[in-house]
Amino acid sequence: MAQAVAGPEIERLIQLLARMPGLGPRSARRAALHLIGRREQLLGPLADAMRVANERIVVCGTCGNIDTSDPCTICRDAGRDASILVVVESVSDLWALERAGAIRAQYHVLGGVLSPLDGVRPEHLSLDALVARATDPDVREIIVALSATVDGQTTAHYVTELVGHLPVKVTRLAHGVPVGGELDYLDEGTLSAAIRQRTAF
Repeated sequence: MAQAVAGPEIERLIQLLARMPGLGPRSARRAALHLIGRREQLLGPLADAMRVANERIVVCGTCGNIDTSDPCTICRDAGRDASILVVVESVSDLWALERAGAIRAQYHVLGGVLSPLDGVRPEHLSLDALVARATDPDVREIIVALSATVDGQTTAHYVTELVGHLPVKVTRLAHGVPVGGELDYLDEGTLSAAIRQRTAF
């Protein structure tokens, strides 16, 4: 078993960094050494930013986004189309759609997808709040923007059934060949979806 080469404070920093997505023990050690080597420029400001974030970040009671205010910046934005509600699995999906800048609508974060194997059932997701928001007379379309995985599509069908009795149009993201994609590199499932959902040229 390898011996510790630094004090417990540094070892704890490395252990915590190793819990971050994409960082293993080696990457965590490199990151810790980089931070420690630049204490004034990086470590101190990062520690302050994390302390402030821990104190101020809240979950938006309307959509489920994270921000420093409730309702969040997106929900307070009067320039958004209130007739469209985009349903996403997580905050990272919401942020990805915002980075793309393809739509300026309202969002609803489910907080996951249905997954019997992982024990995620309907009551674990923000489905009741979604139905309540969908009953708003201003909402005319719900875009189900969930992953094209089995669990994502199962959840999409469940959401569609939940709001099926409401006078709203339910749409989903297109699936198929990505922009710039070469057919030879795509998997069979993607190609099949692209063929099934082909459109007029």
